[in-house]
Amino acid sequence: MDFFRLLLLAASMHEDIEKVLIAEEVIEKRLDVIAERVHADFASEEALQVVAILKGALVFMADLLRRVPLRLEIECLNVASYHGGTESSGQVDFLDQKLPDVKGRCVLLIDDILDTGRTLEAVSAKLLQMGAREVKTCVLLTKDKVRAAEVEADYSAFEIADEFVVGYGLDYDGKYRNLPYVGVLNPAVIKS
Repeated sequence: MDFFRLLLLAASMHEDIEKVLIAEEVIEKRLDVIAERVHADFASEEALQVVAILKGALVFMADLLRRVPLRLEIECLNVASYHGGTESSGQVDFLDQKLPDVKGRCVLLIDDILDTGRTLEAVSAKLLQMGAREVKTCVLLTKDKVRAAEVEADYSAFEIADEFVVGYGLDYDGKYRNLPYVGVLNPAVIKS
């Protein structure tokens, strides 16, 4: 694929965004603040166990953890609750056959967004059931809404209105994760 075709594809992806909600530069500055808090809270840990929820947390996790000057052990957990739609299905499915060993460990659980609360609640409970000493949660976005599960993130970079967003790891039907910002998808794209 030639360079000009790639530019055309990238331009069309950005055209699908109704508005940029959080710019890349703003995200970067906020990650510095969250990283300082994580470092301060876990500085006494020999090695912090990080568990990221796939696939949405990958971009956020990578950028955040490069700013945390601690010994980290990183695992990923494949969990599904949206199943390709714009709203949580209400069911959290653990898709991995083997789960990370967290027995006796302090765990930092990273996800892209706190929406209904079901995913963070289910995964936190599972990690504690598996013997984690403590589970702290960290999300890029927290939606301002009443949740199905009573859970709050220990670290949250941004609070947003209850609207469907993509970019910076968040997707619609597997697409838009690679946008360097968080944006609101044009409703016409969702309908098509």
